[in-house]
Amino acid sequence: MKTNEEEDSRHIFRGELALVIAVMINSLAVILMLYSGSGISAISSVPYAFEKVFPVITLGTWTYIFQALLILSLMILRKKFVPAYLCSFLVGFAFSELLDVNEAWINILPKTIPLRVLYFVISYLLICIGIALSNRCGLPIIPTDLFPRELSEIIKVKYSKIKVSFDVICLMITACMTGLILGHINGLGIGTVMAAFTMGKVIGLIGDEMDKHFRFVNFTQHCSLHVQ
Repeated sequence: MKTNEEEDSRHIFRGELALVIAVMINSLAVILMLYSGSGISAISSVPYAFEKVFPVITLGTWTYIFQALLILSLMILRKKFVPAYLCSFLVGFAFSELLDVNEAWINILPKTIPLRVLYFVISYLLICIGIALSNRCGLPIIPTDLFPRELSEIIKVKYSKIKVSFDVICLMITACMTGLILGHINGLGIGTVMAAFTMGKVIGLIGDEMDKHFRFVNFTQHCSLHVQ
């Protein structure tokens, strides 16, 4: 008798590869969205606000400080120590370092108005694809992606609703910090707001399409299938 795995005709997508792709394209997309002039993505808006208010520390460093707080919050909500969350922080550290790398070279790109629109569209889609991949890789993922996914599971609320709420709260914190301390709202634009209110739904749609064509299997799952 064939197993469910043998009968599944979808292509196998390795979880490890999905995670690497997600980290690389999301780190690029965050910087590209900011460079487009439409505003920074919601997932990086809070670290961006801290960088502007306290510029002695880079965006990458503020990002993994923020990620550490998200991991701590999840452990408090679960009321237990979760080792996998620490692995997620390590992935987040790599993401944060890549933010600084991409920020260093992005200025070589031309900055015409049509290209700025194109940069925003590309960055928006890349972030959606990256998060959809992260949610399916079966491995520790970037804490800013992990937080809404885990919170959705903890409080039993649909992921898309949690994602939108999380993004909007991040934007509110950014607006308050930069507005009150710097005297003007910094880093937020029409693209940021549009992404915050629509990205959760688009991620869900892209994820559904991925599920139709791919079966995500990581090394641990692959080994367990062979053992069985």
